[in-house]
Amino acid sequence: MSTDLMPNRYRPGESNLPGREAELIARRDKVLGASYRLQYRRPVHFVRGKGMWLYDPDGRAYLDFYNNVPCLGHCHPEVNAAMAEQAGRISANTRYLEPTLVGYAERLAGTFPNELDRVVFTCTGSESNDLALRIARCASGNEGVIVSTYAYHGTSAAIAAVSPNLGDAVKLSPFVRMVSLPGPAGIPEAQAADYFETQIRSAMMDLNRRGMGVAALLIDSIFSSDGVWVDPPGFIASGAAAVQEAGGLVIADEVQPGFGRTGAHMWGFERHGIVPDLVTLGKPMGNGFPIAAVVGRRAWMDQFGATSRYSNTFAGNTVGIATADAVLKILQRDQIPQKALATSQRLREELEKLAKQRNDVRAVRNAGLFFGVEIGSEGTPAAGRRLMALDLVNTMRDDGVLISTTGANEDTLKVRPPLVCQAEHVDLFLATMERALIKIAG
Repeated sequence: MSTDLMPNRYRPGESNLPGREAELIARRDKVLGASYRLQYRRPVHFVRGKGMWLYDPDGRAYLDFYNNVPCLGHCHPEVNAAMAEQAGRISANTRYLEPTLVGYAERLAGTFPNELDRVVFTCTGSESNDLALRIARCASGNEGVIVSTYAYHGTSAAIAAVSPNLGDAVKLSPFVRMVSLPGPAGIPEAQAADYFETQIRSAMMDLNRRGMGVAALLIDSIFSSDGVWVDPPGFIASGAAAVQEAGGLVIADEVQPGFGRTGAHMWGFERHGIVPDLVTLGKPMGNGFPIAAVVGRRAWMDQFGATSRYSNTFAGNTVGIATADAVLKILQRDQIPQKALATSQRLREELEKLAKQRNDVRAVRNAGLFFGVEIGSEGTPAAGRRLMALDLVNTMRDDGVLISTTGANEDTLKVRPPLVCQAEHVDLFLATMERALIKIAG
């Protein structure tokens, strides 16, 4: 695992920056906390966005092939109009009767399996996962949490403590156990489900022996931070069932795979044929507006609500609800997930062609419009593969296309454009990537 907390970042002194950006960085460093990082070796400076594009102060356009937050593209006019209209009337909270809140909750719940019929609103994915853990511990009476080896689930104290991806300085909770995924372990797909279930049962056994029990299996069904290990579909099902049989809850973190990202389904967990107990939502829900939610089974929600109060002034505020409602309506009306699936198939085919032509594109993995592309030839040391991936990302940035890296070694390209991506955007991305590969490796 890379020891750098953010390998693809700006490091002072490594790049010659224009005076405008250098001055802004100097001002930033004097007032912002040191935990912030600027992405890319040469930081990007944007002043506006539209659809798939971001624009710098000089008007240069950059193709955004990385940002899953604005799932409908930057500054979607209908979403912005809904946000502005509600902001011009009232921004209230969930302590007051508000029909828009109820209507949206009904429509949102309608996209889930029938068992998942209760909604609690939050502001961020971190808050959603934090609340979901509270509910799981209340419902199960246990403390233990199982996550994948390089999982990232958020930034609150409780969630950072179950997010090994945040680095060694962030101490993991004594109640957390990590499980390996079959893909990175080199397990054949036919054995993947058994391998994952064995990992889960071993983790539960250890938690039980230490008197903690299992409260939850918390998983991102696309395993984004682990390197986008998505196949085979269904490999997590028997492990999830084992947790539920033991009295623990399965929490599906849908902050990244949700809202149609996987194309064939609205929610990533559906691809694996499971019905979790709780589902956490975040980033794409408001196309960039900070609104999120936990969706779950009534029994667990009722049990938690009988003994605990969850009140959040901004969670479920009417401006956020109006924004999220517009996002959901557009996703469904314009069949955005279905179109994204067709676009992803084109991207997959072309990336596989590229992988056959070049031995430094080792593997292509995806579920819908979320891709992991492993970079570096077989036999190349891990540090060399990581450096090549980072060089590729930054060369593409200089050529006007934005992506990033992921995985334990940060040698996997993370490619997740807004869902409104079209064929011409795919073609531009591919041409830029091929130019960058030739420039770096010949």
